[in-house]
Amino acid sequence: MATSSDQTAGPTSRVYFSQRLRLHYVDWGNPTAPPLLLVHGGRDHCRNWDWVAARLRHDWHIIAPDLRGHGDSQWTLDGDYTMVNYIYDVAQLVHQQELAPVTVVAHSLGGNIALRYTGTFPETVRKLVAIEGLGQSPSILAEQAKKPVTERLRAWVEAQRGLAGRQARRYASIEEAFKRMQEENKHLSPEQARHLTQHGVNQNEDGTYSWKFDNRVRARPPLDLPQSEIEALWGNISCPTLLVYGKESWASNPAADGRAKHFKTAEVALVERAGHWVHHDRLDHFMDLLRDFL
Repeated sequence: MATSSDQTAGPTSRVYFSQRLRLHYVDWGNPTAPPLLLVHGGRDHCRNWDWVAARLRHDWHIIAPDLRGHGDSQWTLDGDYTMVNYIYDVAQLVHQQELAPVTVVAHSLGGNIALRYTGTFPETVRKLVAIEGLGQSPSILAEQAKKPVTERLRAWVEAQRGLAGRQARRYASIEEAFKRMQEENKHLSPEQARHLTQHGVNQNEDGTYSWKFDNRVRARPPLDLPQSEIEALWGNISCPTLLVYGKESWASNPAADGRAKHFKTAEVALVERAGHWVHHDRLDHFMDLLRDFL
């Protein structure tokens, strides 16, 4: 039986290794409960799930990783962050910790990774929730496809070169970084923004603060799987799947743009008064959706 201190304590930090990288994750305890994997989005970190994890930790064994180049996970030496390597990292975490069959809740980049992982290893996932995780909309992909591959490769080279010379932004105080976090998402409460900031920065040797993520995660790889093959992975997902979208988000609704039709069992939930971070913007509503689905 869990004690009072067990119920109020935060998660335990742990590490695992993937492709020689030292990757970090937090474990919320309760190891005899069914496993639940929470995967964050780009330029984010594992502690963005704390509010979700706190409400589910008594019924689930929750593990939340920091993606490579994010949070307290190691950065790649070559600054190359591709989907196949992210997928391998998730596969290794599930394999090494013997989590399968695992339930997965993932956001944005994490949702994209989780969808492709599940399509590759459908037998390892029990249920899947992807918050705005299908990537760029069909209209944006169509515009990009008009650009010759040489143009896309040259743009990527220039972006990488620019990021190589770019210094991480330094904030004089956590308060200054906190204000930047509030600018990024107007839906956040001050308490949420401060929590995300405190777990999302490191203090530099000169006393300033910088975000933990590697700036090179900003560079979108110039080449990816053909869209038809990505859709085939979606179609290979056999577990119940929930695709969550915020009505005020820049992301495209898969029920309206046709992407939902590629899934065998997917439901689409559109959340009013929410942007890209639905699990922050409408936490109570999201938790009701999540509990009903799980």
